[in-house]
Amino acid sequence: MAILVTGSTGTIGTQVLNFLDGHGAEVRALTRSPEKAHFPAGVSAVKGDLSDIDSVRTALDGVSTLFLLAPNAPDELTQAMLTFNAARDAGVKGIVYLSVFKGEAYADVPHFASKMTVERMIDAYDLSVTILRPAYFIQNDMRQKDALLDGGVYGMPVGAKGISMVDVRDIGEAAAKELLRREQARARLPREIYELVGPDAPTGEKLAALWSDVLDRPIRYGGDDLEAWERRLKAFGPPWLAYDMKLMMRRYQEDGAVATAEDVARLAGLLGHPPRSYRDFATAAAAEWAKD
Repeated sequence: MAILVTGSTGTIGTQVLNFLDGHGAEVRALTRSPEKAHFPAGVSAVKGDLSDIDSVRTALDGVSTLFLLAPNAPDELTQAMLTFNAARDAGVKGIVYLSVFKGEAYADVPHFASKMTVERMIDAYDLSVTILRPAYFIQNDMRQKDALLDGGVYGMPVGAKGISMVDVRDIGEAAAKELLRREQARARLPREIYELVGPDAPTGEKLAALWSDVLDRPIRYGGDDLEAWERRLKAFGPPWLAYDMKLMMRRYQEDGAVATAEDVARLAGLLGHPPRSYRDFATAAAAEWAKD
């Protein structure tokens, strides 16, 4: 039997495949374009797309464990729930589902609400699932390179409440560990939930100060103007997505997304090491940018 990884060519799916590599499991990667995909040796590319349920049902043949990452799309909920049902029908014994941190509290944010509805299905049917709830991805801030280096500004409007940002490597590692645990189990395992969070909860001002220190130049926080941020997002994506992201960021500004010490300790127990910090990411990013 095999592990099937969805979202295999994206940021998180790539990390999951990297951490699965070398552990002896048969791994398949769902992708729309197998002929273009570049996966670790031994990973089999399987043609399919979560928006095409027939392709998903075909891809699940012979699969015992599934990593389910539904895309942020207008029909995200439909894609996720159909895939869960198809996995049940196919006899998949274990699933690792990528949800979101603070999903229940942020009920007015569409992609958060979609994930929480899927969690309701998992709970209602007592499915054998590990739910991973990542906070804001630290690596999203790689997009801040030009603003930081050319403008002296940290431009992500994260506000003053704090966000327990998570490194994508910790997401991939946590997912791989749970996939392997469920794949190697002889029977279905009970449900588990992990908050995927970082060890600190920086604010916009603290991040500007951190980047000032790392880059050894003055960096200021760009402020909390969400209207301007939405306009910038529209230049790179559809209006519905820009508005969804604005609603998320508004909640970050109003309420924050700060993990408890217990959340951090539980994740560290799964990983076998402390979650990676934002400063570690920023230091490595600055060193990489210095080579350009």
